[in-house]
Amino acid sequence: MDILRIFNVMESAHRIHNPFTPEKLATLGAALRLEKGTRILDLGSGSGEMLCTWARDHGIVGTGVDMSLLFTEQAKRRAMELGVADQVAFIHGDAAGYVSDEKVGVASCIGATWIGGGVAGTIELLARSPLPGGMILVGEPFWRQMPPTEAVAQGCEATAIADFLLLPDLLASFGRLGYDVVEMVLADQDSWDRYEATKWLTMRRWLEANPEDPFATEVRAMLTSEPLRYATFTREFLGWGVFALMTR
Repeated sequence: MDILRIFNVMESAHRIHNPFTPEKLATLGAALRLEKGTRILDLGSGSGEMLCTWARDHGIVGTGVDMSLLFTEQAKRRAMELGVADQVAFIHGDAAGYVSDEKVGVASCIGATWIGGGVAGTIELLARSPLPGGMILVGEPFWRQMPPTEAVAQGCEATAIADFLLLPDLLASFGRLGYDVVEMVLADQDSWDRYEATKWLTMRRWLEANPEDPFATEVRAMLTSEPLRYATFTREFLGWGVFALMTR
């Protein structure tokens, strides 16, 4: 399966490409006590909703990097729509290895820790961009309850139970890397529902508009299987949150 293309199809109507609602994203921005002019680097910035709304609401400036051309163009349009195009910039490119030319107050990777080969590697990458006393934001899944079998973990789209930790263990892992956890905002089942269920109507509309596309077979298979898979596995077993870290 072409992973980038299936995400471009499934999430083309999303403004937020993770299990946060606009309200939770706003809660996170307020919790971080962002000062006007704070510079933010966001790796895997998607459609730019975090940078754009925080620029509007808190006066931050920043740069987002994302490998999806579609999402990057959506981010640029969102910046224009909110009147913050002079505060935020979006780069279409590979965020893996990206380090800011100018030191930032906040370096973030919200739900794309694959860019650093996992949580530890992504934190190591992000740590190259902040100013002294700056903050790192990491968005990452965790087990709400431990899957009883590897098959259940795979139903949550993990490769194995070992892919994720229980929340206390995830928080402890940040400490072992030398960081204080200074804030966190967690998704809940309702916000998971909005992230996942929104994909289904998007896929259905795409199929109606593109019945002869060679990719339609794969999109149809996803639409057929995803609601039951999500309700059976992800909704019950997988949590997700954004964690704010500062070096000790």
